[in-house]
Amino acid sequence: MGLHFSYSENVFQKVSHLQHDARKTRGRPKAWDDKAAQNTVKSLDRALEVLIALGEMQGGTLSEIASQLRQSPATVYRVLTTFQGRGFVDFDRQAQVWSIGAAAFLTGSQFLRRTSLVERARPIMRDLMEATGETANLGIERDGKVLFLGQVETHATIRAFFPPGTVSAMHASGIGKALLAHMDDARQRRVLVAGKLEQFTPHTLIDPEAMIADLHAARLRGYAFDGEERNLGMRCIAATVHDVSGDAVAGLSVSGPTSRITDDKIAPLADAVTEAAARLTAAIGGAAR
Repeated sequence: MGLHFSYSENVFQKVSHLQHDARKTRGRPKAWDDKAAQNTVKSLDRALEVLIALGEMQGGTLSEIASQLRQSPATVYRVLTTFQGRGFVDFDRQAQVWSIGAAAFLTGSQFLRRTSLVERARPIMRDLMEATGETANLGIERDGKVLFLGQVETHATIRAFFPPGTVSAMHASGIGKALLAHMDDARQRRVLVAGKLEQFTPHTLIDPEAMIADLHAARLRGYAFDGEERNLGMRCIAATVHDVSGDAVAGLSVSGPTSRITDDKIAPLADAVTEAAARLTAAIGGAAR
């Protein structure tokens, strides 16, 4: 029995090694993490420097681009014409100006299409929970409501609970108020007057004008605050996440009991939330207006 077990284990190890080696060859070589010079294509690296510089300059003449990169005009010209052949740059003959082409935009768009908001948010939410000690939440607006997409719960015994799929009223939610604050005035009013604002607690804002004033203040300070407006004894601080167009597409928040989220804790918690929202905005290729 002992000999048979040893033989089987040996075969299993060999098969495992073969499978592991097969997996490695599919995507990258054995030394994929080696950043040595011999593992880079220098000419490609220099060409990408030209493309990146052109994007940052938002267009320029050959001499301007070459001067910016401190490279010879002849070298830069060869790179630009190569990219032009693939549609990555355009050339305006009349103005003699080079600019980023449609192919560069289409290639960059593939990143946005593959990016998952929830996947990108998860590690950021975990960091936010650890930094604040409170439950971190992710939500979006759907049909005038807040739809919660994810949550990382605090280790504390008393905690807020919004499992993925939970729907909540926007006017009585930190994330909902943060998203409302970044809507244009017409859309904001449509959401607020679409139906009677339900009063969940004595602290819930149900007058549209009072709510609009509160949203204006939230936008100015950079975060929204839910002070027991949905549930007595619970507070929430939220900030918006923006897409590539600068539109607010999601909200991040921390929520917890009033015994922990005291008045003196609001400012530092708000700083942590807004920083996390900015990280997620950058992670999905967005930019706040």
